[in-house]
Amino acid sequence: MKEEIKVFGARVHNLQNIDVTIPRNSLVVITGLSGSGKSSLAFDTIYAEGQRRYLETLSAYARQFLGGMERPDVDKITGLSPVISIEQKTTNKNPRSTVGTITEIYDFLRLLYARASEAYSYASGEKMVKYSDNQILDLVKSRFSGKKVFFLAPIVKGRKGHYKELFEQLRRKGFLNVRINNEIRELTPGMKLDRYKTHYIELVVDKFKVGDTSDKRLNDSILMSLDQGDGVMMVLDSGNNEPRYFSRHLMCPTTGLSYNEPAPHTFSFNSPQGACPHCNGLGEISSIDEGKLIPDKELSIRKGGIEPLGKYRNTWIFWQIEAIAEKNGFTLDTPIKEIPEDAINKILYGSDEVLKLSNTPLGMTSNYFLTFEGVVNFVGNVETMNGKKNGTKIKDQYVQYNVCPECHGTRLKKESLYFRIADKNIGELTAMDIKELSLFLSNVEEKMTGNQKLIASEILKEIRARLGFLIEVGLEYLSMNRGARTLSGGESQRIRLATQIGSRLVNVLYILDEPSIGLHQRDNRRLIAALKQLRDSGNSVIVVEHDREMILSADHVIDMGPGAGRHGGLVVAHGNPKELMKQDTLTSSYLNNKRSFHIPEERRKGNGKFLNLSGASGHNLNNVDVTLPLGTLICVTGVSGSGKSSLINQTLHPALAKKFHNSGKAPLAYREITGLEYLDKVIEVSQSPIGKTPRSNPATYTGVFTDIRKLFEQTTEAKIRGFGAGRFSFNVKGGRCEGCEGAGMKTIEMNFLPDVYVHCTECNGKRYNRETLEVKYKGQSISDVLEMTINMAVEYFANVPSIFHKIKTLQDVGLGYIKLGQQSTTLSGGEAQRVKLATELARRDTGKTLYILDEPTTGLHFEDVRVLLDVLNKLVDRGNTIIVIEHNLDVVKMADYIVDLGKEGGKAGGNIIFSGSPEKLAECSDSYTGKYLKTELKA
Repeated sequence: MKEEIKVFGARVHNLQNIDVTIPRNSLVVITGLSGSGKSSLAFDTIYAEGQRRYLETLSAYARQFLGGMERPDVDKITGLSPVISIEQKTTNKNPRSTVGTITEIYDFLRLLYARASEAYSYASGEKMVKYSDNQILDLVKSRFSGKKVFFLAPIVKGRKGHYKELFEQLRRKGFLNVRINNEIRELTPGMKLDRYKTHYIELVVDKFKVGDTSDKRLNDSILMSLDQGDGVMMVLDSGNNEPRYFSRHLMCPTTGLSYNEPAPHTFSFNSPQGACPHCNGLGEISSIDEGKLIPDKELSIRKGGIEPLGKYRNTWIFWQIEAIAEKNGFTLDTPIKEIPEDAINKILYGSDEVLKLSNTPLGMTSNYFLTFEGVVNFVGNVETMNGKKNGTKIKDQYVQYNVCPECHGTRLKKESLYFRIADKNIGELTAMDIKELSLFLSNVEEKMTGNQKLIASEILKEIRARLGFLIEVGLEYLSMNRGARTLSGGESQRIRLATQIGSRLVNVLYILDEPSIGLHQRDNRRLIAALKQLRDSGNSVIVVEHDREMILSADHVIDMGPGAGRHGGLVVAHGNPKELMKQDTLTSSYLNNKRSFHIPEERRKGNGKFLNLSGASGHNLNNVDVTLPLGTLICVTGVSGSGKSSLINQTLHPALAKKFHNSGKAPLAYREITGLEYLDKVIEVSQSPIGKTPRSNPATYTGVFTDIRKLFEQTTEAKIRGFGAGRFSFNVKGGRCEGCEGAGMKTIEMNFLPDVYVHCTECNGKRYNRETLEVKYKGQSISDVLEMTINMAVEYFANVPSIFHKIKTLQDVGLGYIKLGQQSTTLSGGEAQRVKLATELARRDTGKTLYILDEPTTGLHFEDVRVLLDVLNKLVDRGNTIIVIEHNLDVVKMADYIVDLGKEGGKAGGNIIFSGSPEKLAECSDSYTGKYLKTELKA
């Protein structure tokens, strides 16, 4: 196969008919300004062609559903291997998905425990035993020689019932006696027990003196007892009346408790055989927080004492509560604290008793009877309330999630947790962080028996290798039981990378989208080493990346530019890093320090007011106190997993949002927060998508589309035709194309594969019908306006202040290259974040706003970072406070104040090791960030 991948005439999106040569079996970095065409080349051209070629290998039957899978707009691609893309996909939201299940390490752990563990009794703590039929025969002969014994088969263990049919069945089979609750009784016709009492019943199979009969009778009695007792039997010494248990299964020798043979599903929380029955394998249970439902018991129901219902309205639910009140001797004006507890339970959780309504939908007091489902169910089922908020969110506000009291978060049933290896159960192993688990498994064979070692050796080899790959990509602070939905985009991407390294494929082309996201400089080198290992295994690796160290470590660099959007789409430089630094491009000027970030001569001291959070102890935070000076640019740093997101995104932000915006999201545990009086709102600018469908775009998200539609409504042509603003919405019938219902694309559902979007053939992607497109403003239709880039729109709407102000902020944050109507599904995490930032900038700030940004430099080139910092500094200069969670040293060195967490990640993190200016952090010997920052400040 050729040693190069050659792309000829690529014209996807803004690519300007370019030819690119990419060396195979190399680490290749594609870099350049945001919007210069990096992803268009890597994902929309090379990966899309690889995916198309794969789909062409499918059968004709499968391909008929994929007819719309278009070939990327490229003349030819040669030398292409099978392609695997590792993108910043949104993480799996399934509550059953964990780090262990994604990496498949948990599957190997389950196999290990099913084959090489030792079982212990949860009743007595003793080691479980199991015997073959011959072993039981030998044990009975040796232990009960010369003794008169009964051979018993346990049939009923601690259950209620009269068992009349069972006794009759046994009598017909020819058995004469049974032992009921330790007393031997004769089976008689019509015999039955007290059905409301708990009983233990054993069938008497035989009785004789051991040694006085032949071995055949002894053997037959044992086999019959085991068959009747489902693999378990008892031998009762008539002298001391003490039973001894024997079993073909795992069994506690003292209590007779038996377990089924362990299998991999015994340790699976996704299988009924292994899942905790109380929480169904989720590890947590949800319950309604009555404190949130009824925050003030002084109020009456009429005055809004039940918060989700609000004040009394003439509606169905209040009529039902009135009926309960009448039946229980109180009124809707009674303060809730005076209502009997029993009646409150009926109101909240419903009642089976029949209510007679005095009010009815028809206004008559006829006999209208029904039962009441309860406020909790009503809130859960209702879609909207008071015309706002989605119903599911309403319910979520009043639900609290607690660790399951039965399994204590391990997700497994009791029996599964009594199988041990080296005195640890599988739940204890999954709770360890990866580094600790790797250490434990490195010498676990020393604590195993010979047979266990033999069985476990191959399984352990596989587990150790996979753990090693996770450590290589800097994820040693995660634990196997960490939920997938709590992972950041960068973490989930690196898990997929580790899984790919573990799969040991060769001759594959891997394309990665900024794998360094969320990674501290210390861990970045390990990631680069992991990528080089992938390359050295015989694969080609293409990385879309802006990180300085990653670019300098590459074998080959392709620099896209020179600008963004229409002004990009060209290869401005390519070659190895040394050759690139000699070129005159925007990227090389930052790499060779011709351009740099000017460190402020004086750091802002703030406005003299402080926000104090004390006693933060959620996740791995060690009861930390943090003081944040207001009116400054604050950077929160630390190695991956040190507790940055736990402190800011999951403790500080929810606590402030609850205070200022009555948010329902509960913060992690903290003691108190002071200084709230100096702020009036908090805004989180996250990287979550601005929309999940092609209908969402920057124009709709920022609200500028409403103003544009009103402008089109004012045109002469629209007035003549009687078109209102709604006619120009692609979400409303009338003006939109009905072929694609205004989406411009048609969705083909692929069942097990992601949905495929293809162009609508009726409107050719324009979203509107012919009549709507005939209405024009300054020579452009509404579809033409949506196709404009932000830069073009700023010129086009220069004389319309309401529109100009909103789109100018999009240009100010460096998004001039994206289109107004660009589908939100095509925006990167960093672009989505900047659209949100621009939306907030367009609103009036009060000078007392706190902005929280989580890694805003994701997807940003050095030049874009400079533009972003200018915007953030303007906000701070107007008196606002900005908290940025960031690893990018270009941002860290520009901050006024830094809070550094660490020292390590996971259990070894969660402490604040430094607070103060960047210069002082550079001198802090305990901080990894300080070590790298020192070099940056000197440069």
